[in-house]
Amino acid sequence: MPLLEIKNLTKRFGGLLAIHDLTFQSNRGEILGLIGPNGAGKTTVFNVITGVYRPTKGRIIYKDEDVTGFPPHVLAAKGIVRTFQATSLIHDFTVLDNILVSTHLLGKPTLWGALLNSSDYRRKKDIRLQKALEILEITGLENVKGELAKNLPHGYQRRLGVAIALASNPELLLLDEPMTGMNLEEIHSMMDLLKKVQEMGVTLVLVEHHMSAVMGICNCLVVLNFGKKIAEGLPQEVSENGEVIEAYLGTKR
Repeated sequence: MPLLEIKNLTKRFGGLLAIHDLTFQSNRGEILGLIGPNGAGKTTVFNVITGVYRPTKGRIIYKDEDVTGFPPHVLAAKGIVRTFQATSLIHDFTVLDNILVSTHLLGKPTLWGALLNSSDYRRKKDIRLQKALEILEITGLENVKGELAKNLPHGYQRRLGVAIALASNPELLLLDEPMTGMNLEEIHSMMDLLKKVQEMGVTLVLVEHHMSAVMGICNCLVVLNFGKKIAEGLPQEVSENGEVIEAYLGTKR
């Protein structure tokens, strides 16, 4: 059953056609890989889905609702959350505080409640703290919860980016190159984490250039080249597609 449906999506920037008549769907509980050479339009697709850009034409259907052009904060409240190529951390906050900041969707305290330390304020604070502690355990960051984000090794910073996204309670998580800059050990650790997130019932859409990781965790793939879909299917099927091989290597096998 589809959680997300992309229908005939097109995005132009002046004379540049960044996405052309793109259609695909992401089913509940799966990990879908959105792949393609540099400049294929993958991040632009993410930006349109999450409301950063409004599409030139086409529709975005989420849980049977047309959410085309909705702003990012509205989509986040509905359960569509994303990560970015560059880590969006508050570098002078601790790991725990970075996660706590992102738990605001669980119940935003009022100013008067904070000033008066009301029972409702304390209850919401406790809920957010408990959620943050659960995410620390899920993501394997509990041992560094007091470290400043800027002092973390690169792999831990990328893991914290996923933790921050999970704090917003997503149903659909879009991950933009979560393994960029990682060594092999860090990549395997991130793959394990993403599988764990999937097992929690979160649907994942993944942009990633590390092909062995993509092949290892994705249930299906959509391949873009110059903004157009050139292939879709199971990882093994896509890896043997002549047009995909030509797009990546510049020659047919």
